[in-house]
Amino acid sequence: QVRLMESGGGSVQSGGSLRLSCAVSGFTTGRYCMGWFRQRPGKEREGIANIDHDDHTIYAESVKGRFTISKDNAKNTVLLTMNNLQPEDTAIYYCAAHDFAATVPICSLRAPDFTDWGQGTQVTVST
Repeated sequence: QVRLMESGGGSVQSGGSLRLSCAVSGFTTGRYCMGWFRQRPGKEREGIANIDHDDHTIYAESVKGRFTISKDNAKNTVLLTMNNLQPEDTAIYYCAAHDFAATVPICSLRAPDFTDWGQGTQVTVST
């Protein structure tokens, strides 16, 4: 069973930066997809970035150029570095994963493709 635990959320002023971390355990193979999603107030959950076992990445247009997803394999963590944060980035941020041993081996930004989720961490950006 894949387990995920996010950390690093908080409050920041517009233009500031935060880094989210997701500790991962339980992959049964070396082939997987990791993603970051967010749910803004009154909105549906949206995928914003993903990374696969080969370090291929995909970004949503809303965060491209400002957010960076990366992996620290030695620490089994996935990071989301967020720069130039704006009030519209205020949301609960979720780490998610699916192991290609049990799912379709495609790494997307679609929430239904992901089988394992963290508990979420709040990010608040003020003006």
